[in-house]
Amino acid sequence: MSERYKHFTLEERTSIAALYQAGRSCRQIASALDRAPSSISREVKRNVGYGANARYSPRYADEVAWARRWRGARLERDDDLRNSVLEKLTAGWSPEQVAGRLRLEGSEQQISHESIYRFIHVQIARTKDYSWRNFLPRAKSKRGWPYKSPNPIQNIKNRVSIHQRPACVQARKRLGHWEADLVHPQKSGAAILVASERKSRYTLLAKLDGKHAKPVASQLVRWLQPMPKNRRRSVTQDNGTEFYAHTKLNDIGIQTYFCDPHKPWQKGSVENTNGRIRRYIPRGTDPNSFSNQDLQKLADILNHTPRKCLAFKTPAEIFLSHKKLVHFECESTFPPSRE
Repeated sequence: MSERYKHFTLEERTSIAALYQAGRSCRQIASALDRAPSSISREVKRNVGYGANARYSPRYADEVAWARRWRGARLERDDDLRNSVLEKLTAGWSPEQVAGRLRLEGSEQQISHESIYRFIHVQIARTKDYSWRNFLPRAKSKRGWPYKSPNPIQNIKNRVSIHQRPACVQARKRLGHWEADLVHPQKSGAAILVASERKSRYTLLAKLDGKHAKPVASQLVRWLQPMPKNRRRSVTQDNGTEFYAHTKLNDIGIQTYFCDPHKPWQKGSVENTNGRIRRYIPRGTDPNSFSNQDLQKLADILNHTPRKCLAFKTPAEIFLSHKKLVHFECESTFPPSRE
């Protein structure tokens, strides 16, 4: 038999129950499990249950044995250790730093970082006092990583990766290649559809009721279809559900490309434009505080502001240059009339 005592496992308790019901003695059971007879006798007597029809049940015995060993969290039992740990956490230390420092100092009061995390989250669950989370470096009330949605590209029909986009688009050598995105002033409610032409940085804006795919695609078609073909060659977008109806653009001869999942910087032009829009419409702005007409005025400001990357020309000067364009239906094409 082993020289060091080991607690009975659930499998051993299952064997004890089967042999005990078969009428085997404690010595016979001990011999079969390579255990001391006294250990078998004590195990059966302590965990046999209560009542006239009580019998030895392995699962019940396992639960009772573990409950008997549990004496509460160490940080709950040891006031000095708890105060020391909480003091260091308040100073901005992480649980791992606290545990590591105690171990380095050779302190008698040592504890693992896992026990510290467990203690904090147990207090939150038991008391519903979420101020306990402030003891942790990232102030998270729940453990684990945030939920990561499944790969969205599986739901996009006829999706073409941005890696198949011609090199001339990346180099901004010709007009007509657009990028599209949605800007959300608040988490829910109305959104701003943004389209930015890569070479000229020309911007189109429209206010939409939400982020549904069909209205987004319809608005892009209303913008781009009236344009000459050399001004509407392609549109690059992310993998959000608002762009799932992109095939409407394919129907009018516009190629669509999609960024890699979770890599919005691959459509850098429109992301830069979003940042400029945030100067006028910061996060948290009530969508009801501005109208679509206000957005057209904002688009006009953006399109008639000189840009360093354009040698201080304006996006409108670049986009409307070279050839005389056929007029197309778009509110933000020309500056508003002066009163």
